[in-house]
Amino acid sequence: MRTLEKTSVLEIRDIDVYRGGIQVLWSLSLAVEDGKITALLGSNGSGKSSLLMTISGLLKPQKGSIRLDDNRIDKRPVHEIVEMGLSMVPEGRRLFPDMTVLENLELGAFTRKAREAREQTIGEVFEIFPVLKTRRGQLAGTLSGGEQQMLAIGRALMSRPRLLLIDELSWGLAPVMVKHLAETVKQINGTRGLTVFLVEQNVSMTLAVADFGYILENGRIVGKGYATELPRNEQFRNAYLGIGDV
Repeated sequence: MRTLEKTSVLEIRDIDVYRGGIQVLWSLSLAVEDGKITALLGSNGSGKSSLLMTISGLLKPQKGSIRLDDNRIDKRPVHEIVEMGLSMVPEGRRLFPDMTVLENLELGAFTRKAREAREQTIGEVFEIFPVLKTRRGQLAGTLSGGEQQMLAIGRALMSRPRLLLIDELSWGLAPVMVKHLAETVKQINGTRGLTVFLVEQNVSMTLAVADFGYILENGRIVGKGYATELPRNEQFRNAYLGIGDV
């Protein structure tokens, strides 16, 4: 198997993480390569949310380190991590339903760099998601599920991130919308060079857009490989297909 070449935007080394006194991640290491889409596959309860909370600064590892562009971030507060170039699309969107589409987007541009380019970035988001432009004055809570996910991605892009984390892109959406959004993320990555870390349960969609992937089970990385090679990985076959080598 080929190994991931390291020009990493995000590098996690050997972290242990606890929630409420219970260990949820064990000696976890992974890297997100610059300009690529890296995926983390895992079922409910595997530790995906805990990992994202740790990367974004909401949880602090008891051991190990996390680096963004080679700057250590695991001891920094959340707002500093965002200022350094990390933005997240949370599971369930978490929009402000009683605010308009435009107001939700504007709230995403709260860093100094993002405020300076706010109007330009809004224009770029409207180019990516034209439907948001037509709905700019509509309350976010009245949008369809797919449109809300577009708005959540757009809001995250408003901070002009170096690294975009996406938690469960497919959550609660019809397959046709999942396919459309996955293609859009792939396009954003390809045309704008934005590095993406995609955390998902939808295996087929994830492998279609990702360059490299990791498999998370019970708080541990149990497999990794290029997306085109993962289906031949024994841990992947055991976890998702039930047909690992006998």
